[in-house]
Formats: sequence, C-alpha cells, structure tokens
Amino acid sequence: MIKPWRILGRKVLYAAPPYIELSIETVELPDGRVVDDYHHLATGTFATIMPEMEDGRFMLLNQYRHGVRRVGLSLPGGRIDTGEEPLHAAQRELLEETGATAASWMHLSAWETSCTYGFSKSHYFHAKGVKQVRSAASDDLEQSEIVFLTRAEIRRALGDGSFVSLGHAAPFAFLFLEESAEPPR
Repeated sequence: MIKPWRILGRKVLYAAPPYIELSIETVELPDGRVVDDYHHLATGTFATIMPEMEDGRFMLLNQYRHGVRRVGLSLPGGRIDTGEEPLHAAQRELLEETGATAASWMHLSAWETSCTYGFSKSHYFHAKGVKQVRSAASDDLEQSEIVFLTRAEIRRALGDGSFVSLGHAAPFAFLFLEESAEPPR
C-alpha cells in the first residue's frame, strides 16, 4: 500500500500573499529516508472559464504572458479570493476580463496544476449563453484582445501551439471529449 510522506518540518523561504509562497520541508518517506530540502510552491486557487456565445463561438483572450514570454491564446479567469466560492470567482473574472455575463454555468472539473512541487488548483467552468454587457474592466497586468473562435478553430489552435499554457488548452480537450461521448442531438 502506498503511503503519504510525513512532513517533519517546514520553513517559509519567501511569501508574497496572496500570490506566492515558497517553503522548504523536511519530509520522511515511507521507507524511513529523510529528505531535508524538499521545496514546495503554492500560488493559490483559480477559476478558468470557457465562455461560449449564443452562436457557438468561444470568447478567448489573446495576450502577452510574461511567465512564458510570448503572446498566445488564453481563457478568462483568475484567483479565487479567500472564502470565495469558485463559481462566484468565475462569474466575477468573466465580467472583469471580458465585460461579459453568462446565462448558464457548468463546473467541469478541478485539477492541481502540478503534483510534484505544489503550485495551484484550477476550477474549470463552461459558461453558455455569454453576452457582452459592458467593456472589460480588468486590472490585470496583461494586455488583452478578445477573440471569438469556433470549435474547429480551437481544435486547430490546440494542434498548432497557439494556447499559452496547458491550463488554457486542457479545458477544451476535456469539453470536446465530453461532447464526443454524448449521444447525438
């Protein structure tokens, strides 16, 4: 039977709440070995939205992302504040980043973004019946251009590396997988 590691000690090396915390842990492995310098990185919990317009196109953002140092496609979303429900955060982020609201929301899944050193957890939502109700009012550092893509265009973008990260590409893979398993309408 696989057993979890035991944390014997933990020291925070760097913290800039709510954005990032880097710690070093002393851990004991199930076989008794002790690792004195296991690094753990925490960056929070996030909501990521796949906003689908009434005509079936998806609203995405074309942005420069400094972490990967390139421009590419991404999804609206952001940090879930302490005590905030993931759905509320998703609705807030969609309105802030795109100026849009949605008629219906479906929580698709939640995933850890890395299982080795910690990182973050993302909740993925499919918003349907999306309508732009105002201008975007995001205070994010990234410049954004709203683009509208069909499912076929998204499939091509998944294949050609247009998405800036797996966290923005994978939700579409999950959605398309789910849709392909549904009986025809």
